[in-house]
This record gives sequence, structure tokens and C-alpha cells, in this order.
Amino acid sequence: MSYRNLEIYKLAFELFLKIHKASLLLPKYELFELGSQLRRSSDSVITNIVEGYGRSSYRNDYIRFLIYSNASNDETINHLEKIIILYPNSSSEFETLRNSYNTLGGKLNIYKKWVIENWNKNNLQ
Repeated sequence: MSYRNLEIYKLAFELFLKIHKASLLLPKYELFELGSQLRRSSDSVITNIVEGYGRSSYRNDYIRFLIYSNASNDETINHLEKIIILYPNSSSEFETLRNSYNTLGGKLNIYKKWVIENWNKNNLQ
């Protein structure tokens, strides 16, 4: 088993690629400001899933990195909400991404709860 098999990883990776592409549509002066923050927070969602999985031998570390991933997901949603308000002409694509990140946040919470409840089962120790 690998982190690549996790639904949350697959979705987060797919969304990261979409975020990267969409962020390049922002005005030039925003590419290195809000666009950069958006790309970094989106990347952090995936990176924390991967790093947490790499530490999955240690229950508390794994859970902590899933919490970090969820926090980065919330940060990404916040950046998207700012972009939607600041750039209404581009808002439909960013609204779709925000909705997808809302879905991912729910899946991250469900998975974190599953890990907490099933730690001693399914070779998670």
C-alpha cells in the first residue's frame, strides 16, 4: 500500500494541478502575491498527506500531519474566496475549485477519524 492509493491523495494532487494552472490566469502582479500563496497552500495539502503517511508507524505523527493537511486545505479555501471577491471576472473557475476543496476537507476529516478509530487494525501501527 502507498499514499498514492489514498483517495484524499489522488484528489489533492488533481486539485493541485488545477490550482497551479488557474493561478496563472491571475493578473501578473498577483502571480507572486496571492497566486503564490494559493499554489503553496495547495501543495501543502498534498505534501502533508505524503509526509504523514511516511510517518504512519507513529500514530500521533500521522494524525498531526493529517491535521496540517486539513489546515492547509482551509487556507487554500480562504485564498480562493479572496480571489473570487477580488477578481469576479474569473470567479467561476475559482468557485468550482473552492467547492472541490470543501469536498476534500470533508474527506480529510473522515479519513483522519478513520485513522484514529482503526489505528490497531489494518496494519496501521
